[in-house]
Amino acid sequence: MSTDNNKEPVDENRLIAERRAKLDQLRAGGQAYPNDFRTDAEAAVLLERYADEQRWDQSALEGVDERFSLAGRILSRRIMGKAAFVHIQDGSGERIQLYLRRDDLPDGVYKAFRQWDIGDIVGVRGRLMRTRTGELSIQAEELRLLVKALRPLPEKWHGLSDQETRYRQRYVDLIVNPQVRRTFVLRSLIIRAIRHFFDDHGFLEVETPMMHHIPGGATARPFVTHHNALDIDLYLRVAPELHLKRLLVGGLEKVYEINRNFRNEGVSTRHNPEFTMLEFYWAHVDYQSMMDLTEALFTHIVKSLPGMEGGVVEYQGQAIDFTKRIRRVPVADAVMEKCPELNPGDIKNATRLREICGQRNIHAEPSWGWGGLLMALFDALVEDTLMEPTFVTEYPVEVSPLARRSNEDPDFTDRFELVIAGREIANGFSELNDPEDQAERFHEQVAARDAGDAEAMHFDHDYIRALEYGMPPAAGEGIGIDRLVMLLTDSPSIRDVLLFPHLRPEARE
Repeated sequence: MSTDNNKEPVDENRLIAERRAKLDQLRAGGQAYPNDFRTDAEAAVLLERYADEQRWDQSALEGVDERFSLAGRILSRRIMGKAAFVHIQDGSGERIQLYLRRDDLPDGVYKAFRQWDIGDIVGVRGRLMRTRTGELSIQAEELRLLVKALRPLPEKWHGLSDQETRYRQRYVDLIVNPQVRRTFVLRSLIIRAIRHFFDDHGFLEVETPMMHHIPGGATARPFVTHHNALDIDLYLRVAPELHLKRLLVGGLEKVYEINRNFRNEGVSTRHNPEFTMLEFYWAHVDYQSMMDLTEALFTHIVKSLPGMEGGVVEYQGQAIDFTKRIRRVPVADAVMEKCPELNPGDIKNATRLREICGQRNIHAEPSWGWGGLLMALFDALVEDTLMEPTFVTEYPVEVSPLARRSNEDPDFTDRFELVIAGREIANGFSELNDPEDQAERFHEQVAARDAGDAEAMHFDHDYIRALEYGMPPAAGEGIGIDRLVMLLTDSPSIRDVLLFPHLRPEARE
């Protein structure tokens, strides 16, 4: 008996050379990369359908007259003279065993198979059987080599663990780490659940431009590109907000978009320069209604995912319950809970807030007013401590250039952020639809840019013009899809939920 498992480490360059020599032999014999084998079954379906060993024992399987065709990558094999056991992994992500006997296969096929390698992609056709150990298998009657793999899988293919290699070679990561595949399947299910929710609630899915004449919709540094035909600079969008709100003006009163944003900022476990956002806008409601909708959305998403039907999610050892009513707390109250030396009379006192920042070694820019200082305290003292879902509300106008002022206190806005497991997941507010107030805030942002704030917004004259036609009272929200997927797949880094995260170029010798 011979096995391809537990091999001693072999020089990879030599293995590649050996495989190339085998490919040369295949080329000499005809088509080395055929494309005429067709599948009619998947491993996952067969394993589920015939899982019951008592109902589908060997005798019962012999009564199944159907032949099944599958294709997959060889992950292991045991050769025992004139017979062999092979495990392949197909497109369903599941692994199924093949039982090969020389006398069951066409002449020469079994001999050729002995020269194939781990990682090669094969096509098989045969009947179902169950081995003595009870494992469901395909007893092969036809076997073909479909793709010759020139590079070997990692020596311990079941444990590719180097993080940078995993991110750079996601194609290998997906082959050898089943949990990675499950993460990206869940990501797709999460986005599907979002679409179903908004479609069922009467929202219209739309698409807005990704290249803008003027960057807007968020305080962030944009990427700049150039359009040769028009000879103008364009900006990759930092947010779709201003275009979506133009649609409110045009009478599309319930809209949503799931698409990419780009921000020329740092890379970390929470940030990637290219990321996916959900943004949605709803006319004739306020931010309170938007929080209610968000609670319903998250409950719908979680309960629609396999294994989470009970509404409780495990994230980094912390149980997060989405069946409870989400707590709502004003940002000033949240800061005072963590900062007992601060009292309500200090909230708008920039001198006092700057003093407390200094005492606690919290960075504060000289240009920040009391609103920016209050948020510096929140970011440093509060956000990381909010593990259970929490709506933090009533943000200062200074840090909310697009949000409607509060009727109770015009220095604050009707805005909220949803914080879960210490990180912002969503940001929403009642929309500012007063064109003169919005123009004044754009002027303030331009002044901040002139003072050196590279993330401050530009003045968007067309958006002001749109508001002058009249935008209905509305509320809107943005949700970071990548951070949401991190939460629901128990992933510590944003790179774990991006198929191809941004990395420095690979060094070449």
